[in-house]
Amino acid sequence: MSDPKRPEDPGKGTPGAGRQTVLERDPKVQRPKLWRVILHNDDYTTMEFVVWVLQVVFHKDESAANHLMLAIHHKGQGVAGVFTRDVAETKAAQVMELAEENGMPLQCTTEPDE
Repeated sequence: MSDPKRPEDPGKGTPGAGRQTVLERDPKVQRPKLWRVILHNDDYTTMEFVVWVLQVVFHKDESAANHLMLAIHHKGQGVAGVFTRDVAETKAAQVMELAEENGMPLQCTTEPDE
């Protein structure tokens, strides 16, 4: 004998009867695109200030900051770091703010990392 509380065919009399459950696929997760933060050489910003910015904003040790500062000085520009877009733009804004507060014309830009 069947249980009176349960219908014999579980598909009859229930909402969504006869429908199949569609399983969602896992979303494709892509790594965010990265952006380079570039410091540009000029004739007025002091080397000491550039080293200080590299240490404060980009957390470089003194040796790495000096090495990068010299590369920027000789090549005209250099990549201070590669980050997600939001982080890169925030760091560039911090550099520009520090430069303005200290009366330095240092320029900092971001561009997509290829």
